[in-house]
Amino acid sequence: MKKIDFNADWEYEVLTNRAEHPGREKITLPHDAMLHEKRTENSPGAQNTGYFEGNDYLYCKSFWVPENWREKHILIEFEGIYRNADIRLNGEQIYCRPNGYMQFLLSLDDRLQYGKENTIEVYVKNSDQPNSRWYSGAGIYRPAWLYVGEKSAVEPENIRITTVKTSPAFVKFEIYAQAPCRITLEIGHGLQDDEVYFITESKDSDECGNVALLIKVENARLWSAENPYLYRYRITAGADVSTGTFGIRELSWDAEKGFCINGVRTILKGACIHHDNGLLGACCYPDAEERKVRLLKETGYNAIRSAHNPCSKALLDACDRLGMLVLDEYTDMWYIHKTRYDYALYMENQWEKDLLDMVNKDYNHPCVVMYSTGNEVAETAQEKGIELTKDMTAYLHRLDRTRPVTCGVNIFFNLLSSMGFGVYSDKKAEDTSPKKKAVGSEFYNRLAGMVGDTFMKMGACLHGCDVKTRDAYENMDIAGYNYGILRYRHDLKKYPKRLILGTETFCRDAAKFYEIAEKHPRILGDFVWAGMDYIGETGVGAWEYEDYAPKNAPKSHWLTAGSGRIDITGKPLGEALYTKVVYEQEKGPFLAVRPVYQTGKHSPSAWKMTDAMESWSFRGCEGKRAEVEVYTRESAAALFLNGRKIAEKKRKKNCRIRFTVPYENGCLKAIVYNETGEEAGCCELITAGATTCLLMIPEKSTVRPGELLYVRLRYTDEKGILKPMEHHRMQISVTGGKLLGFGNACPCNPEGYLNSYADSYYGEALAIIQAQQADTIVARANDGSLEQEIQVPVISG
Repeated sequence: MKKIDFNADWEYEVLTNRAEHPGREKITLPHDAMLHEKRTENSPGAQNTGYFEGNDYLYCKSFWVPENWREKHILIEFEGIYRNADIRLNGEQIYCRPNGYMQFLLSLDDRLQYGKENTIEVYVKNSDQPNSRWYSGAGIYRPAWLYVGEKSAVEPENIRITTVKTSPAFVKFEIYAQAPCRITLEIGHGLQDDEVYFITESKDSDECGNVALLIKVENARLWSAENPYLYRYRITAGADVSTGTFGIRELSWDAEKGFCINGVRTILKGACIHHDNGLLGACCYPDAEERKVRLLKETGYNAIRSAHNPCSKALLDACDRLGMLVLDEYTDMWYIHKTRYDYALYMENQWEKDLLDMVNKDYNHPCVVMYSTGNEVAETAQEKGIELTKDMTAYLHRLDRTRPVTCGVNIFFNLLSSMGFGVYSDKKAEDTSPKKKAVGSEFYNRLAGMVGDTFMKMGACLHGCDVKTRDAYENMDIAGYNYGILRYRHDLKKYPKRLILGTETFCRDAAKFYEIAEKHPRILGDFVWAGMDYIGETGVGAWEYEDYAPKNAPKSHWLTAGSGRIDITGKPLGEALYTKVVYEQEKGPFLAVRPVYQTGKHSPSAWKMTDAMESWSFRGCEGKRAEVEVYTRESAAALFLNGRKIAEKKRKKNCRIRFTVPYENGCLKAIVYNETGEEAGCCELITAGATTCLLMIPEKSTVRPGELLYVRLRYTDEKGILKPMEHHRMQISVTGGKLLGFGNACPCNPEGYLNSYADSYYGEALAIIQAQQADTIVARANDGSLEQEIQVPVISG
């Protein structure tokens, strides 16, 4: 079927609180309506959603339907609408879907007015707040498409590709056409359709239009995280043509070998991510999704967990190309609420349809290696929930026998909730008193902030936690442990057949996990919270100070969680350097320093290991205490300051060696030594010079119309060395492109990302520009003293 971009020429309006949102606006999808709302302390979503208000919205689009389409098969696809979407065509309701994260395809045959203008309306309900524990966004935040094909067409989700075996390689294609026809399958190498196919096979379908083809691929190149090789296919059904990509790979999991891809044990070195794209809000752009995957891959992660909802098609496409394994997760709640209007209202009646659609989206993507039925669902401690765990696992097995099923269970939380702690009720949720008690995961997050990660992990070792999780674990292929690393060795002995996955963990535990996993194949992997910072759950992972986050600042000034190893602008932090060493992405060593000039940290978090940054530029702080961290796998490290040795330490079990030294401008150098005392590597940080420059650094040298250009703004010296103490307001202007987002990485951010001005945060900010039909993007930045301009060519084709 021909895929037609359906994202331009929409109009939207706010249906509630009209006085503050007069009239309609012309927009192009994807569009996040919530990002344009006010942030107030009266927001019912409060810290969960970044204090954004929620409203109801209407999206409208008129489009011409040619008369000759009467003989065609026509579909419309929405990849994601948050939430309670009501779809109407020419005034007639044709579909409703409460789940805000599911894609759906609708047939428009016999519903269109041919040779006339047609109107589609999408009503979106997001005023029933609170309904999410993180920033959800709202509206048609993922793309929309029209598919036009012949009456014999093969719909996008009616092609199933299964690797039967890899040595030799046999691939099964199950194709379901809309009518009986001759079906021809062609297979070629690579991503570019250059009309060269090395396999061609044809077969007549049965009377229902179905056909199954078992194809042998000689000398097959297998797909893996290390070598993500993709084949392309072209299917001709009658006069209709469909194209796509697939990878040849085989999964296995057992107690003896652990988790294997193509027979090779693969440890999942993973990161949890939310679905938002930082400064873009919930808007799903392919460039943004690919950038996120690339940054995580460069940090050392080979897997991501889509916390806590099914990920986008664009993310899966990027993971296929770049070699990122995916644990796709269904939902954050089952039948017990975590917020008053969340998906627990619908889940029991919708889960079969939802899981079917999730599998339809994921099935042909080699990157998807596992499904999760939920996150921190305390129902897994109840008889009803244990049975539901079994039912969902069995249903996913019927839909897809090639992938295992897990569920992220918060072991300690299961015990606490069974004792009545943190359990949701409308009465508790409606409490507006200063002594309001937290419920659900918010209760658990607050507890973690007060008592720290060690208490949480030790709590998970209580016998009662075992009692409240073991039955549910029996009903899934792989036991998902949230913050249960101290149970690993005990449970490996007690449950000799149990496969364990750290579905949610702390950054500081990465080295300990990897050490255990290398020795025990039944420890399959680890997913840190979180790989990249995200909007909502404000401050849950932040370490902040007065200059960027005043203690008396209104709560609604807080915007992001602050818990990413990569910040909201995509900058890798000291924790990312640590991760690279732990997971052997790079040998290192790396140096990072906590901000020397900062005092009075007031927002400590169990989810942050350190706020160290890759800088030794703190002029004016001479003599002050500097906390230095060296990330290495070697046995010892020594620090040298301006040529003289100032400290030396042996490495303990972790991959981090910490020093406290007096700050002094100049060159800070770390030398690491192996077990025999030989020098095994070095790195250094140089203090920036006195002169300050403003640089604009585009991440691409050219860009095509519609693509995104990320531009990092940095205060540096003349040699380009960052100056993190520079804190200024910058103004940006753009021609040849549209400024989609401009902002900094500070979790406390009262102004958001939709302005043409932003403050620097530790010397940096980020602009995101969408290229238009122009020869060149010209971007200019000015802070009143310094000015910079860049020009980036826009190329066609």
